[in-house]
Amino acid sequence: MIDSPFRKLLPRVTKPLIGIYATLRLTPSQVTLLGFTLAIVASVLTAAGWASAAIVVWWLGRLFDGTDGIYARATDQVTDFGGYLDIVADMAAYGAMIIGFAVWKPEFIFLWLLIMFLYVLCITSALALGAMEERRQLGVSDGRSLRLAAGLAEGGETGIAYTLMLLFAGAMFPLAVGWVAILSVTVIARTVLAARMKTK
Repeated sequence: MIDSPFRKLLPRVTKPLIGIYATLRLTPSQVTLLGFTLAIVASVLTAAGWASAAIVVWWLGRLFDGTDGIYARATDQVTDFGGYLDIVADMAAYGAMIIGFAVWKPEFIFLWLLIMFLYVLCITSALALGAMEERRQLGVSDGRSLRLAAGLAEGGETGIAYTLMLLFAGAMFPLAVGWVAILSVTVIARTVLAARMKTK
């Protein structure tokens, strides 16, 4: 939900970083993998209960994740594989963090498993509805290689949820339950939209 405004803002404020990528002769896929690697580090820090460090590393990794596509478009390196790698790395990063939370707070294992299950439904519904919208030429393309339907829970909201759970560990249970509710609403809303589309 909040991702779209940030996608419009990032190209304007990350030009120096894009220049650094070019100077270092990185490929967009290397930037993607760098972001993913930092997410794995953040998940390890989470598992160890080092909340503040995990937050910093997580958002640094998301900065790389948010600029790999910008870099690809700015340097004419856009590829279908790059779009594929980006979404796979994103979902792997989100899942790795949940594993970190499960190691840190195993008493909420049912919630962590439920969140992982809902992630499967969220990405499946996003890709499926996005494909339906693209086939019907609905909406405006956001420049990404893969069309993903918008929802209440996207990358930005995921990062905010993780940050809140890391900052307020004493309220972990209600925060995780709230995140389950948001993920569930996202899947239900996309399913309703898909059902209302006319056959074509």
